[in-house]
Amino acid sequence: MLKFLFFILFLIPLSYYGYWWLVHFMLFIILFIFYFNFISFYYFCNLSYFLGCDVFSYVLILLSFWICTLMILASESINHYNYYSNLFIFFILFLVIMLFMTFSSNNLIYFYLFFESSLIPTMFLIFGWGYQPERLQAGMYFLFYTLFSSLPMLLSILYFYSFFGSLSFFLIFNFNYLYFLFYFCMIFSFLVKMPMFFVHLWLPKAHVEAPVSGSMILAGVLLKLGGYGLFRVFSLLISSGLKYNFIWISISLIGGLFISLVCLRQSDLKSLIAYSSVIHMGLVLGGLMSFNYWGFMGSLILMVAHGLCSSGLFCLANIVYERFSSRSLYMIKGLINFMPSMSLWWFLLSSYNMAAPPSLNLMGEIMLFNSLVSLFSINTYIFMFMAFFSAAYTLYMYSYSQHGKLFSGSFSFCNGYMREYMLLFLHWFPLNLLILMSSIYFI
Repeated sequence: MLKFLFFILFLIPLSYYGYWWLVHFMLFIILFIFYFNFISFYYFCNLSYFLGCDVFSYVLILLSFWICTLMILASESINHYNYYSNLFIFFILFLVIMLFMTFSSNNLIYFYLFFESSLIPTMFLIFGWGYQPERLQAGMYFLFYTLFSSLPMLLSILYFYSFFGSLSFFLIFNFNYLYFLFYFCMIFSFLVKMPMFFVHLWLPKAHVEAPVSGSMILAGVLLKLGGYGLFRVFSLLISSGLKYNFIWISISLIGGLFISLVCLRQSDLKSLIAYSSVIHMGLVLGGLMSFNYWGFMGSLILMVAHGLCSSGLFCLANIVYERFSSRSLYMIKGLINFMPSMSLWWFLLSSYNMAAPPSLNLMGEIMLFNSLVSLFSINTYIFMFMAFFSAAYTLYMYSYSQHGKLFSGSFSFCNGYMREYMLLFLHWFPLNLLILMSSIYFI
C-alpha cells in the first residue's frame, strides 16, 4: 500500500510546474494499477506497517481515485483561465492522499486523524473556488458541524484504548459494553458526516456554494467516510447497536421521507441534487444499522452507485451553470432545444438516480429493502413512499429543466464539448459495468 502513497506524493511537485493533464493521466494509471492489485475478498490484504485493505476499503479507494480523476476533468475552466490551477491540483492530490490513508488505515486513531484531515482540502476548495460570497458561511457550517461531532469520538477512542489496550482493527471485537454515552460518542461523528436527518443542514449549503469539483468529491466520497467509519466501529458496538440502532433507523427513514417532500419544493438545481443525497445516505445508514449481511453489502453498493450518479448530476448542473450563469429551474427551462444531445445524459443519470434498471442503484436498493424489511415490517410502507417520491422529484428535476419555453435572456450558447461528454460517460459507464460484477458482493 505504501507504493501507492509514494506514487501520489511524488505527483505533488508536478502540480507546481503546471502539468495539469499529466497529473490527470497519472491518477488514471494509479487507479488501474490499484485495480489489479487486490488479492483476497475475505480478509485484509496488501498489508504494510499500518495500512491494508479489505473489500470495503478496496471499493471505496477505487471510488476515491476515480472521482478525484474526474474532478480534474470537470474543472477545465480553472486551467483555461489559470485561476490558481497549480494550487487547485495540489489540494486535489492532498485530498487523494487523505482519503487513501483514511480508507486503508488499520488503526482506529490513524483512521480518526486522516478522517478529520480530509476536511482541510475540501474546505479550501469551497473557500477558494466557490461561487458566491456565502461560501465562507457554508465552509464554516461544514467545518463546525464536523468538528463539533468529532471531539466526543476522539475522547471515546482514547477511553476505549485505556480500557482495551489496542486500537487495531484486527484485535477489536465486541466487548459487551452496554453504555449509551460511549456508543453515541463513537458514532455521532459518522452520523453528521453521512449526514443523518437533523444534522444534515451543512450539506445543501456546502454543495450549493462549492465549485463543481467540491460538489463531486463531497457527494462522491466524503459522505461515504461516515458509512465506512460506522462499518469499522460497529465490530465493537454490537451489544449496544442491537439495543439502540432502531432510533437511528427510524430517524433516517422518516427523515428521508420528509426530505423527499423538501426536494419537490426546490428551485435551485444543485440544492435539489444535494437533498437527494441526504435521502440516499439515509438508506445506507439504515442498511448499516440493520446488522445483517444484505444490509452491509447493500450499503456498500448504494454508496458506490450514489457516488458516481450524484457526482454525474453535479457535473450536469455545472455544465448548465457555465452556459446560463444560473442554477434556478425557472431560468434554465427548455434545455432539450438548447443542448439536445446533452438531454440524453440528463435522462440517463436522472433515471439512474431514481434506481431504474439496469443500474447499480437498483441492486443496492433491493438489498437494502430486504435487510430493512426483515428488521421491521412497517419499513415496507416507508420504503414504498420513498421510492415513489424519489421518482417524483427526479422527474420534476428532469422535466422542469429539459422542457418548457427557453428563457429569452439566453442568446449565446454552445452545445457540449467532447470533454464534457467524456466526463459524463465515465460517470455513467461504471454504473452499468459494476452490476455485471455483482457476484463479488455476494461471496
